[in-house]
Amino acid sequence: MSEIPADAKSMSYAGGHGISFREAFGVWLRIALLSFGGPAGQIAVMHRILVEEKNWISEGRFLHALNYCMLLPGPEAQQLATYVGWLLHRTAGGLMAGILFILPGVVCIMALSVIYALFGNVGIVGALFFGLKGAVLAIVIQAVFRVGKRALRNPVMIGLAAITFVAIFFFAVPFPIIILLAGLTGYVGAKLGRPEFAAAAHGGSGDSAVIDNLLDDDVPDHIQPNAARAIGTGMFWLMLWLTPVALLLALLGPANVFSQIAVFFSKMAMVTFGGAYAVLAYVAQQAVENFHWVQPREMLDGLGMAETTPGPLIMVLQFVGFMAAFRDPGALSPVMAGVFGGLLATWVTFTPCFLWIFLGAPYVEALRGNKAIAGALTAITAAVVGVILNLSIWFAMHTLFRMVTPIRSHGLSFDAPVLSSVDGAALVLAILAATAIFRFKAGMLPVLAGCSLAGVALHLAGLI
Repeated sequence: MSEIPADAKSMSYAGGHGISFREAFGVWLRIALLSFGGPAGQIAVMHRILVEEKNWISEGRFLHALNYCMLLPGPEAQQLATYVGWLLHRTAGGLMAGILFILPGVVCIMALSVIYALFGNVGIVGALFFGLKGAVLAIVIQAVFRVGKRALRNPVMIGLAAITFVAIFFFAVPFPIIILLAGLTGYVGAKLGRPEFAAAAHGGSGDSAVIDNLLDDDVPDHIQPNAARAIGTGMFWLMLWLTPVALLLALLGPANVFSQIAVFFSKMAMVTFGGAYAVLAYVAQQAVENFHWVQPREMLDGLGMAETTPGPLIMVLQFVGFMAAFRDPGALSPVMAGVFGGLLATWVTFTPCFLWIFLGAPYVEALRGNKAIAGALTAITAAVVGVILNLSIWFAMHTLFRMVTPIRSHGLSFDAPVLSSVDGAALVLAILAATAIFRFKAGMLPVLAGCSLAGVALHLAGLI
């Protein structure tokens, strides 16, 4: 990398260390359009592009940021994009990266919600989803290998990942407890000087990464913790998040569907630890049984939309908000009410994500030199691999099998696939996609496109 002139260092952050805002926009848009496969696939895409291809951020700093985002409520991949964008181009960069990350999903889910509400589960759209799932499953499996290869650097880390997987998959141990225990293990291990808990290597794909190269020499103002700025940031984003909620309650009352959407999904934004799957069961229960916004089948269809379109899986909440308002539009037309309800759910779900990053990231960056904290975060990284493996197997079961059997006895709490319900067409598509990715190193877009066309062809042939 070319050396930064000394007299330009004070101005370097205005240009993102020589990375223009336009160049960054193109990269974040590319990441957004490739963000299929839930958090596992999304994190892998960002790692491949930001660490390996562009060398914008080192392995160590990427994992450090990821660990912080995994501790937060909300979609960790979107928060990770916001974090890296903030490192590059301050608040404007964080907003650009975070908004672009969810924008394709917002557009896709909204369009599909309108089609679904007006016309039902259109066959050709369902076939498109069917084909995409096979490709997404292969991409998710690849993500587990890519992330695990870098995070599980010794037997201790492998053991932590394995214990995490068993605890969360077979015994449904709450995610916060797993992360707390992993962090405590890493903290004690680092304090004792165990080399297994040392932070990941500093470099990116070889030479010093762009962000790290500059920050090692001169830490800019926005990276440094500042109490007064933190208070101002917290107040601004809290007002931005909660003012619409307060206005809806005051103008429409708590019984109105828009007020209910605003309040309910604001609560969800505070408790969605462990990613979308950790909270979707509760959301489904409340949306179906308490509010009667959707039917159980519709909730599954909404999750299918979120799984097979770009963006965070938690985007399914936009579909729920749309359907809730569509069925109780008041003075508005059903579609207009649905659009407003969906966007409202999206607003109160994602606005807090920017609050957590802009408020906490300077303090998280300041902890990078603390070996004990670094050890805790290294152990959390290993635990996160176990969590991603759990998500991957959950997705595989619901892609390849039509039925699962709940196992709830002797402390066990998991779903087992019914082997006789295997979906042959889905299995074949997944195998073909995996072969293309692992054997022939095919790119993500060709595999997604090929499987989508295959799904449509199977539908037109009457095979699905």
